[in-house]
Amino acid sequence: MKTEAWTRAVRGQLDLGRLLPLGGPDDGSWITEQAAVRALWPTAADIPGVRLGRMRIGAAPHEPVAEPAVRPPASALPPGPLRIEAAFTASLTQPVQQAAEQLRTTLLDGAAERLGLTAVAVDLSLTDLHEGPEESPSKAPPARSSASSAEREPLRGPGGELADVASAVPGVARLTAPLGGRPVRVEEQDDPPGRHVQIQLAVAPGHHPLEVARAVRTAVTAVPTGDTRGPATVAVLVTEVAA
Repeated sequence: MKTEAWTRAVRGQLDLGRLLPLGGPDDGSWITEQAAVRALWPTAADIPGVRLGRMRIGAAPHEPVAEPAVRPPASALPPGPLRIEAAFTASLTQPVQQAAEQLRTTLLDGAAERLGLTAVAVDLSLTDLHEGPEESPSKAPPARSSASSAEREPLRGPGGELADVASAVPGVARLTAPLGGRPVRVEEQDDPPGRHVQIQLAVAPGHHPLEVARAVRTAVTAVPTGDTRGPATVAVLVTEVAA
């Protein structure tokens, strides 16, 4: 049974992809690569003749990174510039270079404006050319495993109170637990001394992921900890951005 649970956890992490930094080192927020890709995908829908293929987002090579202000989720990328890699097909009726530049600009702007990602480069691969208009591109990438909602059983102890506070923040669609764990994790830490909280959540339609994550961190940090060693530190992981 333990082996099966471990296998499910690994598969879930692979589906979620990399954990990408949202904002800067002081924001204490991350987003799953899967959620970021699904949010960016529709931005290319209006580019004539272009259809997106596989997309990945990761750290931009040879760029400096910063130490996050709070403890990051396990295996999360440190705050720093990101690179988007995308494959696409284009129409013979449109200049390919023009389509590529439009796609590059669209993805860079979308990453910053829709999500709060610091993307500095887009590497594009042209995989095919087609004649005339193609069927309308999908507004969502191929389906992959989605982040599971938090368990319906109420959380007890400090995690339950913090879950209520986080859920009440405008823009939070729901708390999530994509790897089967709890959506709110509370741990004691020594550096800095006090309590560390990690919250996993989905962002509601029409809300900016980085702004929601910042608001959640502010709300949860304000909850009294009862720990005289210092205030709580809070990290937020966005696992879904609802369309």
